[in-house]
Amino acid sequence: MAAPATPAKRADARRNIEAILDAATRLLATDPDASVQDIAKAAGVGRVTLYGHFDSRTALVAQVATRAIDETELALREVDIDGEPRAALARLLEASWYLTHRFGGIVIAAGQALPAEQMQRAHESPAQRVRALLERGRQQGVFRADMPVDWQIITIQAVLHAASGAVHREELAVADAPRLVVETALAVVAAQG
Repeated sequence: MAAPATPAKRADARRNIEAILDAATRLLATDPDASVQDIAKAAGVGRVTLYGHFDSRTALVAQVATRAIDETELALREVDIDGEPRAALARLLEASWYLTHRFGGIVIAAGQALPAEQMQRAHESPAQRVRALLERGRQQGVFRADMPVDWQIITIQAVLHAASGAVHREELAVADAPRLVVETALAVVAAQG
Protein backbone atom coordinates (compact mmCIF):
# COMPACT_ATOMS: atom_id res chain seq x y z
CA MET A 1 0.00 0.00 0.00
CA ALA A 2 2.82 2.44 0.73
CA ALA A 3 4.34 2.18 -2.78
CA PRO A 4 1.51 4.00 -4.69
CA ALA A 5 1.84 7.11 -2.46
CA THR A 6 5.36 7.88 -3.71
CA PRO A 7 4.44 8.22 -7.43
CA ALA A 8 1.41 10.39 -6.49
CA LYS A 9 3.64 12.70 -4.51
CA ARG A 10 6.06 12.92 -7.42
CA ALA A 11 3.20 13.76 -9.77
CA ASP A 12 1.97 16.43 -7.34
CA ALA A 13 5.48 17.84 -7.09
CA ARG A 14 5.78 17.97 -10.89
CA ARG A 15 2.40 19.70 -11.14
CA ASN A 16 3.45 22.22 -8.49
CA ILE A 17 6.74 22.92 -10.25
CA GLU A 18 4.95 23.43 -13.58
CA ALA A 19 2.32 25.67 -11.94
CA ILE A 20 5.07 27.73 -10.29
CA LEU A 21 7.05 28.05 -13.53
CA ASP A 22 3.93 28.94 -15.53
CA ALA A 23 2.85 31.55 -12.99
CA ALA A 24 6.36 32.98 -12.73
CA THR A 25 6.63 33.18 -16.51
CA ARG A 26 3.29 35.00 -16.78
CA LEU A 27 4.00 37.43 -13.96
CA LEU A 28 7.67 38.12 -14.69
CA ALA A 29 6.95 38.65 -18.40
CA THR A 30 4.94 41.75 -17.51
CA ASP A 31 6.44 42.66 -14.12
CA PRO A 32 10.12 41.83 -13.68
CA ASP A 33 9.82 42.73 -9.99
CA ALA A 34 7.01 40.26 -9.24
CA SER A 35 7.48 38.91 -5.74
CA VAL A 36 7.79 35.30 -4.66
CA GLN A 37 4.54 35.80 -2.75
CA ASP A 38 2.74 36.97 -5.91
CA ILE A 39 4.14 34.05 -7.90
CA ALA A 40 3.16 31.49 -5.23
CA LYS A 41 -0.35 32.93 -5.05
CA ALA A 42 -0.75 32.88 -8.86
CA ALA A 43 0.50 29.27 -8.90
CA GLY A 44 -1.97 28.25 -6.20
CA VAL A 45 0.76 27.15 -3.81
CA GLY A 46 2.20 28.52 -0.60
CA ARG A 47 5.59 30.15 -0.22
CA VAL A 48 6.85 27.09 1.65
CA THR A 49 5.95 24.89 -1.33
CA LEU A 50 7.58 27.31 -3.75
CA TYR A 51 10.75 27.44 -1.67
CA GLY A 52 10.66 23.65 -1.40
CA HIS A 53 11.24 23.53 -5.17
CA PHE A 54 13.27 26.72 -5.67
CA ASP A 55 15.60 27.73 -2.86
CA SER A 56 15.58 31.44 -3.84
CA ARG A 57 13.91 33.93 -6.14
CA THR A 58 17.15 33.94 -8.16
CA ALA A 59 16.91 30.16 -8.66
CA LEU A 60 13.30 30.53 -9.80
CA VAL A 61 14.13 33.40 -12.17
CA ALA A 62 17.04 31.38 -13.57
CA GLN A 63 14.74 28.42 -14.29
CA VAL A 64 12.10 30.67 -15.88
CA ALA A 65 14.77 32.37 -18.00
CA THR A 66 16.17 29.00 -19.10
CA ARG A 67 12.70 27.84 -20.10
CA ALA A 68 12.06 31.09 -22.02
CA ILE A 69 15.41 30.76 -23.79
CA ASP A 70 14.61 27.17 -24.78
CA GLU A 71 11.17 28.17 -26.11
CA THR A 72 12.73 31.09 -27.99
CA GLU A 73 15.36 28.85 -29.53
CA LEU A 74 12.74 26.35 -30.71
CA ALA A 75 10.59 29.10 -32.22
CA LEU A 76 13.49 30.82 -33.99
CA ARG A 77 14.67 27.52 -35.49
CA GLU A 78 11.34 27.41 -37.33
CA VAL A 79 11.90 30.78 -39.05
CA ASP A 80 12.87 30.48 -42.71
CA ILE A 81 16.14 32.39 -43.06
CA ASP A 82 16.85 31.23 -46.60
CA GLY A 83 16.43 33.37 -49.68
CA GLU A 84 16.97 37.09 -50.11
CA PRO A 85 18.80 38.41 -47.01
CA ARG A 86 16.57 41.47 -46.38
CA ALA A 87 13.38 39.39 -46.50
CA ALA A 88 14.95 36.65 -44.37
CA LEU A 89 16.15 39.19 -41.79
CA ALA A 90 12.70 40.80 -41.74
CA ARG A 91 11.10 37.40 -40.97
CA LEU A 92 13.65 36.71 -38.25
CA LEU A 93 13.20 40.18 -36.73
CA GLU A 94 9.42 39.88 -36.68
CA ALA A 95 9.58 36.49 -34.96
CA SER A 96 12.22 37.84 -32.57
CA TRP A 97 10.03 40.84 -31.76
CA TYR A 98 7.10 38.66 -30.70
CA LEU A 99 9.35 36.51 -28.52
CA THR A 100 11.12 39.53 -27.01
CA HIS A 101 7.77 41.13 -26.26
CA ARG A 102 6.35 37.92 -24.82
CA PHE A 103 9.34 37.39 -22.53
CA GLY A 104 10.42 41.04 -22.13
CA GLY A 105 10.02 41.31 -18.37
CA ILE A 106 11.76 37.97 -17.91
CA VAL A 107 14.81 39.40 -19.67
CA ILE A 108 14.81 42.31 -17.21
CA ALA A 109 14.28 40.04 -14.19
CA ALA A 110 17.01 37.69 -15.37
CA GLY A 111 19.35 40.64 -15.95
CA GLN A 112 18.82 41.70 -12.35
CA ALA A 113 19.21 38.20 -10.89
CA LEU A 114 21.73 36.39 -13.08
CA PRO A 115 25.41 36.96 -13.85
CA ALA A 116 26.16 39.00 -16.98
CA GLU A 117 27.94 36.08 -18.66
CA GLN A 118 24.82 33.91 -18.33
CA MET A 119 22.72 36.65 -19.93
CA GLN A 120 25.25 36.99 -22.71
CA ARG A 121 25.10 33.24 -23.38
CA ALA A 122 21.32 33.50 -23.69
CA HIS A 123 21.69 35.88 -26.61
CA GLU A 124 24.39 33.86 -28.43
CA SER A 125 22.24 31.55 -30.54
CA PRO A 126 19.81 34.24 -31.76
CA ALA A 127 22.78 36.51 -32.47
CA GLN A 128 24.43 33.77 -34.56
CA ARG A 129 21.39 33.65 -36.84
CA VAL A 130 21.47 37.41 -37.29
CA ARG A 131 25.24 37.31 -37.86
CA ALA A 132 24.89 34.68 -40.59
CA LEU A 133 22.23 36.76 -42.34
CA LEU A 134 24.24 39.97 -42.05
CA GLU A 135 27.36 38.32 -43.44
CA ARG A 136 25.40 36.78 -46.33
CA GLY A 137 23.80 40.14 -47.04
CA ARG A 138 27.19 41.86 -46.97
CA GLN A 139 28.53 39.37 -49.51
CA GLN A 140 25.55 40.14 -51.75
CA GLY A 141 25.97 43.89 -51.29
CA VAL A 142 22.57 44.49 -49.62
CA PHE A 143 23.89 45.13 -46.10
CA ARG A 144 26.47 47.69 -45.18
CA ALA A 145 29.98 46.54 -44.41
CA ASP A 146 31.38 49.83 -43.09
CA MET A 147 30.64 49.04 -39.44
CA PRO A 148 31.34 45.97 -37.32
CA VAL A 149 28.79 43.16 -37.50
CA ASP A 150 28.85 42.99 -33.69
CA TRP A 151 27.71 46.63 -33.54
CA GLN A 152 24.86 45.90 -35.93
CA ILE A 153 23.78 42.94 -33.78
CA ILE A 154 23.95 45.03 -30.59
CA THR A 155 21.88 47.73 -32.28
CA ILE A 156 19.26 45.23 -33.48
CA GLN A 157 19.01 43.75 -29.96
CA ALA A 158 18.64 47.26 -28.53
CA VAL A 159 15.82 48.05 -30.99
CA LEU A 160 13.98 44.84 -30.05
CA HIS A 161 14.28 45.50 -26.31
CA ALA A 162 13.42 49.19 -26.67
CA ALA A 163 10.26 48.35 -28.60
CA SER A 164 9.22 45.80 -25.99
CA GLY A 165 9.76 48.33 -23.20
CA ALA A 166 7.83 51.01 -25.10
CA VAL A 167 4.88 48.66 -25.61
CA HIS A 168 4.87 47.67 -21.93
CA ARG A 169 4.91 51.38 -20.97
CA GLU A 170 2.08 51.96 -23.48
CA GLU A 171 4.19 54.43 -25.47
CA LEU A 172 3.89 52.27 -28.58
CA ALA A 173 0.96 50.23 -29.84
CA VAL A 174 1.67 46.51 -29.92
CA ALA A 175 0.26 46.36 -33.47
CA ASP A 176 2.83 48.93 -34.69
CA ALA A 177 5.88 47.41 -33.02
CA PRO A 178 6.75 44.58 -35.45
CA ARG A 179 6.75 46.88 -38.47
CA LEU A 180 8.78 49.55 -36.67
CA VAL A 181 11.30 47.01 -35.38
CA VAL A 182 11.81 45.56 -38.86
CA GLU A 183 12.00 48.94 -40.63
CA THR A 184 14.38 50.42 -38.04
CA ALA A 185 16.70 47.43 -37.98
CA LEU A 186 16.77 47.13 -41.78
CA ALA A 187 17.55 50.85 -42.06
CA VAL A 188 20.50 50.38 -39.72
CA VAL A 189 22.02 47.55 -41.76
CA ALA A 190 21.01 48.59 -45.30
CA ALA A 191 23.85 49.18 -47.76
CA GLN A 192 24.35 52.86 -48.49
CA GLY A 193 23.77 53.69 -52.04
